[in-house]
Amino acid sequence: MENILKIYTDGSCLGNPGPGGWGVVILHGDKEIYLKGGAKDTTNKRMEMMAIINALKYVHDNELSLYTIEIYSDSNLLMQSLIQGWKRKANLDLWKKIDDLRGWLNIKWIWVKAHASNKYNNMADQLAVAASTKIKG
Repeated sequence: MENILKIYTDGSCLGNPGPGGWGVVILHGDKEIYLKGGAKDTTNKRMEMMAIINALKYVHDNELSLYTIEIYSDSNLLMQSLIQGWKRKANLDLWKKIDDLRGWLNIKWIWVKAHASNKYNNMADQLAVAASTKIKG
C-alpha cells in the first residue's frame, strides 16, 4: 500500500490587509496533526500560501518526502497557478518558497469547495481564523 499524506490548508484575514492566520491539518496514518500561525499585517492570499509553505516545511522537517502528498486547498487561484501554471503576478517571495519546498516531492494538488461539508477543510479554516483572531487581540 502506498504511503499517502493528506494535507488540508487554509488562510484567513480579518480585513484585507489586516491580521491574518493560516491553518493546516495533516492526516498521517491514524494521526491528525494541526499547525497554525499568522501575521499582523497581511492578506488572505498570503495566508493561503503560508499554509502551504508550512505544510511543506513539515513534510521536509519530518523526513516524509517519500510519501505521495495530496494537498487540498479552497483557493482556486492557488490551485490553478500550481496545476495549470497560471501567471504569478504577486507574492513572488512566497511563490519562490513554495517552488523551493515542493522541489522533487510527489504532490497532487486538489481544490475543495470552501465552507462546504469537508470536515478537514473546515478544520483548517477554523485553525486559520483562530490564528487571525489571536493576532488581532
